[in-house]
Amino acid sequence: MIAWKDFEKVELRVGTIIGVDDFPKARTPAYKLKIDFGDLGIKQSSAQITELYTKEDLLDKQIIAVINLPKKQIADFMSECLVTGVVEGDEPVVLLHPERKVKNGLRIG
Repeated sequence: MIAWKDFEKVELRVGTIIGVDDFPKARTPAYKLKIDFGDLGIKQSSAQITELYTKEDLLDKQIIAVINLPKKQIADFMSECLVTGVVEGDEPVVLLHPERKVKNGLRIG
């Protein structure tokens, strides 16, 4: 168990994917994403979601990401946030997203 105060430290925010590029240097197939978090700015992330989502599927899609983790270098790319999804063993990642459009940058709580 974690304390409620620990959970409050995690900044889960809604953002809209505004750019999607292939990431051939990643060890596992992935995309490079540019995500608009409204007043919080634009951040980039690497996401291993190529099995279920095409680049066209992802463009303009709202997602939920953790935005207050340290940056992480993946090959020659600096990931600035963690896009969230459902993971079950070796099954493809299913993205978490709001069930209707909301303002970018809103906090999940």
